[in-house]
Amino acid sequence: MSLHTPTSMRFFAVIPCAGFGSRAGTAMPKQYQPIAGLPMVVHTLNAFAGVQRISKGVLVLAPDDAHMDGVLTAHPLSLFSTSRTGGATRAESVLAGLRELLKQGAQDADWVLVHDAARCLVTPAQINALIDACQNDAVGGLLAHKLADTLKTEKNGRVAQTVDRADKWLAQTPQMFRIGLLLQALGHAGAVVTDEASAIESMGLSPLLVPGNAQNFKVTYPEDFALAAAFLNSRP
Repeated sequence: MSLHTPTSMRFFAVIPCAGFGSRAGTAMPKQYQPIAGLPMVVHTLNAFAGVQRISKGVLVLAPDDAHMDGVLTAHPLSLFSTSRTGGATRAESVLAGLRELLKQGAQDADWVLVHDAARCLVTPAQINALIDACQNDAVGGLLAHKLADTLKTEKNGRVAQTVDRADKWLAQTPQMFRIGLLLQALGHAGAVVTDEASAIESMGLSPLLVPGNAQNFKVTYPEDFALAAAFLNSRP
């Protein structure tokens, strides 16, 4: 454990991995698609394995997942256990992961970092930066990237309005909150929320924005795979 981390403070990870990723156009769930020589999810897991302060992680899989066992046999990572309790939405899968952590000995006051399996370009340095920024915060926070592009709203395929981008950020992951607070927030917000910060916001709280990196994008569309591979292959 890092010397600057109080012994009473523990950090866990939940990676929802139950989706298929239909927009990616792949024959298998996109998290298992090879990128730069490894299944996408392995790059993600390796980043978390490089953060010594993470005590334990849970991979939340679909009940009928047919790929992860083989992936973990080929690329064993003792930090992560698996739970085949994934739901139809991200929020349901995250809830299942939080409950699994509690079964394994985590406490409500412990921190959890929730991360997209498809954000395979995240680095240990970015994860550590989030922990450093949030570990003494009353609410918690998320990695985010300040919007650089001009933002438009659309109506019937045409521009309806140009939106002021000065205060706009692109939400990324990991997103880091206390386990008990996040359980309460997800229960309050319901299954429709698309990230954990939205659930926390529904409780009237304001998560901390921690500057991320443009490379920490979510691999979503077919063209994203080549871009992610180029970045990964450029790293030492």
